[in-house]
Amino acid sequence: MSTARPSTPSDSAPQPEGSSVAPARPRMRGVGRVLVIVYAVMALGATGRSFVQIARAFDQAPLAYSLSAASAVVYIVATLALIGSGRPGWYRVAWVAIVFELVGVLVVGTLSLTHPALFQHQTVWSQYGLGYVLIPLFLPMVGLWWLITHRPSRTAPAVADAPAPSDGSAA
Repeated sequence: MSTARPSTPSDSAPQPEGSSVAPARPRMRGVGRVLVIVYAVMALGATGRSFVQIARAFDQAPLAYSLSAASAVVYIVATLALIGSGRPGWYRVAWVAIVFELVGVLVVGTLSLTHPALFQHQTVWSQYGLGYVLIPLFLPMVGLWWLITHRPSRTAPAVADAPAPSDGSAA
């Protein structure tokens, strides 16, 4: 019994010479797929946590609960950007989101230990994500490593950028 996945027309279709269409990129595999899944789980967890915190007791710890909501947005953006990171625009968005996440974890984690009065209630990033088994501390490091090692390929120049024929005829 074969475990190979069936090929689709886009997997093996040859591209015309000079085409500006990049060949179809294979789906994300291996570590990239696991990374996206972990980011998606963190997005769901942080969104749920912040929703409950804000709905129940926002007035008790507005800073902490706002930071939980901010982390949820960061995880959602990072998840979507990692899924589309094969394109240069999404690749840049992934970089911004994951660097923001790393800075947030380090700043909030440090402040939650050095100034505990600011954080009477836990956030996703409090104590470097201790409530999430330190995943928020290590996840952006893995995410940045993955982005560094999986840069999107540049596509061929567009046909409009090709030099004009030199035989003197006008098109």
